[in-house]
Parts: sequence; structure tokens; C-alpha cells
Amino acid sequence: MKRNLLKGLCGLAMMCCAAGVFAGGAKDASASGSDKLVMGALIRNMNETFVANYAANLQTLADNAGVELRLLDGNSDVATQLDQLNTLLTQGVKYFVIIPQDTAATEQMCQLINAQGGAAAFSNIQPSVEALKVGKNFYLASSPETVAGNIQAEIADEYFKAHPDKLGPNNTVNLLIINGQLGHPAQINRRQGAIDGLEARGYNVNIVAEQTANWGAAEAQALMDAWLAAYSGQFNMVFAQNDDMAMGAVESMLTNQFTDDPNDITKDVDGDGTVTKVPVIGVDATPAGQQSIRENKMYATVLQDAVGQSTTAFELMYITATQGSAIGATAGGITATTELGEDPATDPAILDQCFLVPFKKVTKADL
Repeated sequence: MKRNLLKGLCGLAMMCCAAGVFAGGAKDASASGSDKLVMGALIRNMNETFVANYAANLQTLADNAGVELRLLDGNSDVATQLDQLNTLLTQGVKYFVIIPQDTAATEQMCQLINAQGGAAAFSNIQPSVEALKVGKNFYLASSPETVAGNIQAEIADEYFKAHPDKLGPNNTVNLLIINGQLGHPAQINRRQGAIDGLEARGYNVNIVAEQTANWGAAEAQALMDAWLAAYSGQFNMVFAQNDDMAMGAVESMLTNQFTDDPNDITKDVDGDGTVTKVPVIGVDATPAGQQSIRENKMYATVLQDAVGQSTTAFELMYITATQGSAIGATAGGITATTELGEDPATDPAILDQCFLVPFKKVTKADL
């Protein structure tokens, strides 16, 4: 695609909004004193690129739909987010789009919202099964994280098939893993999906080192500095669990001249699609990540669709507010899943509340 990937998706989302679900309906005036629908958005941490992009698209959707959006940053604190929820409920807000700080808090959130006859759609951090069982007006609008890891493995498989000389003996992937926040559902499931994906494709996986960089570029760069000093020549692949960390790792490689040509760090000497000696694969496909791929720095990434997730969540709440329920509806072009998979889509009783936005492979060819 010649157009920026996220811009293209945003355009599709806007067309969907203009043509479909925003074509009218009853409004909830309880929170604003007017006939305008009011929606709350509880966003766990606006400092992360994916989350910021999600919130920005959510605001655009609300503006185009004539919805008053009360968007609050939880600053990575569960107590703050619960306080914000209670404040909005006190103001009469009933419909919520939520990127929660912690899965463990989502059942309590749903109970508080349900007591006021409200509804919520959760993205990015998964709600618990118990949270969705609080009522049929609670939804998942997110992407199954094991799939992101598996797509990283798919990209690595394609790379090694094209460049078999880069593999270790006995078909071995000597892997560095830069984890996100430890215990975060994405951290756990992306890691498992990546390892399982490599092994399913016939590779022996040797984890040379792994550590958290807490989703941050600077922390990832410092981590890679240390790893280059300790493990140079011992690894042939780097998986980072988001683009910010992947680009931090790449910046470390450039700074330390861990590149095809130390005298010209812009040269992809061996033609493998990256100027670094070892490919780095991220997750999110942020605009900065896409640009890094175009410049032959980060090798590839996996699109976690901020536009798709926020559009799906927003439309689920708009449909619920205007029609009473989104069960059986299509939101953001997505229908509810019919297959058991990753939590919370593991209980048949709530599959009709789980709207899974697909991850997508993003290599230079895809851009």
C-alpha cells in the first residue's frame, strides 16, 4: 500500500461512521443536560503510542458522531481509574470505552456500571470472563495477543527461509525478547504466541536473554546496549513486544555500529531488509514504526489496529446507547466471534460479547 497504513484504516473507519451506525437514534441526556449522547473514555496511560493513537481516533469518532466524549487518563494507576469511573457515573454517564489498567479490576468496573444501567467496551487490556458475565452490555473490542506473537514468528520464518545462512546450527533461532510490562496480558500472550509459533514451524528456540523494558524506547535502548556488550554474535533475532521498544533496540544497534557497514549505518549490505546485523521485529505498526521499516531499520512489525479497536469499541457503545443492545450487531466491520480462543473468549456464554479485531503482518512490502 502506498498510503500510510493507519491513515488508510482511519479513512475506512470514517466512511463506516458516516454511512452506517451514526445515522441517528435516541440520545441519553442524563449526563449533559441536553439531547447529546455523552460517553466516557477511561484510558490507562496516554504516554504509550498505541494508546495515544487509540484515544485520538476515539475523539475523532465522537466529534463526527456528535457525541460528547469525556476522556480521562488513568496515568497507569488502578485506583485513579476507579475514581474516574465513579466520578463519571456520579455525573450520569452510562456508556464507556475503557482501556483498563488491570484485568483484575474489570469485574468491579462492570458491577459499578451495571448498577447504573450502563454498558462498556474494553480494549487493549482484556477484561476477565467474570467481568463480561456481569451483563450482556459489556464487550471485548480488542485483538488476541497470542496472534501477534504468532505473526512475529511467521515473519521470522519468512526471513530465515529467505536467508538460511542467518540461522544457527540445527535450525536454531537464538532469540532476544524485549518484554513489555511483566504480567501484562499482552506481555504474557505475545511471548507465548511467538515461541509456540516458532516451534510449530520447526525451529529450535534458544532464548539467549529476555527482560522487560516496560513498553519504553529509552529503557529498551539501554537494555540492548547491555546485551550487545554481553551477547554480540550469540543471537540472530530480536522480538520486541511493541514498536517503541523495537525502535529503542534499533537505535542501540545504530549507536553501537552493530550494522552491516559500521562506516555507513544506512547501508543494507547483505540485502536482507535491515541495516542492522540482526533483524528486530516489533508490534503495533505505529507511524514511527512504519517509517523505521521504510528506512531499513526495524525489520517488520505487527499491526495492532488502534483505529480498528477504538472504532469497534465506540460503535458498540453507540449501538447500545441508541438501540439498547449490540448483541448480534456489526461494529467497526467486526462481528462477534464464534470460536473459543484466548481469554476472555474462552466461555461459550460470552462469545457473542467478544469482538476480535485482527492483527496484521507489516513488512516493507506491505507498506
